[in-house]
Amino acid sequence: MSSASSSQEQSVASVVVVDYGLGNLRSVTRGLERAGADVEITDDPNAFADADGVVLPGVGAFREGVENADPLREDLLEVAADGTPLFGICLGMQMLLTTSEEGETDGDSAVQGLDLIPGTNVRFAEGQKVPHMGWNELNVERDHPLVEGVDGQYAYFVHSYYAVPDDEGATVATTDYELEFPSIIANDDGTVFGTQFHPEKSGETGLQILRNFVDICAAE
Repeated sequence: MSSASSSQEQSVASVVVVDYGLGNLRSVTRGLERAGADVEITDDPNAFADADGVVLPGVGAFREGVENADPLREDLLEVAADGTPLFGICLGMQMLLTTSEEGETDGDSAVQGLDLIPGTNVRFAEGQKVPHMGWNELNVERDHPLVEGVDGQYAYFVHSYYAVPDDEGATVATTDYELEFPSIIANDDGTVFGTQFHPEKSGETGLQILRNFVDICAAE
């Protein structure tokens, strides 16, 4: 192991990746480790309380994600209430909002997200290619430590729904896909935030975001 690798892999902060049955846990973990985190994949709420930061990953449908994570709902809300950084990725970001059109389109009743960033997730309009898949640009709209050094950079997306926060101020960065949608959002305190794209699949841009997250965790 080279000294550069040793320095890069030296733990800066302890991070929990929430295992609720959905998400690219291994790739997210590898990315966080490259960014300097000591990572534990777990569904143990006691580990949430002990960590410097918590990551809620996710791939798949909103309903399935919410239902899978429901046993951990109060624990995740407590993470946010305590001010521990909570980072939602892709579906994990959508679950930070209140609800989603997904499910309703299949005739199912709405399910409640975590409501940490009030708003809903809506489907791209008819006529647009769905899912939005591939590399697209990040346009930073306001200051937040998560986006340090990534304005104008490209990240990797795979999604059919996008977040519409009730408060426009929750939008940290936007991306254009025939319409401008929020690609990074955060709550008022800045301790709950999420990316619609996958930082673990987004090369150097994603690694920068993960490093920024680890720095946020280390500063708490």
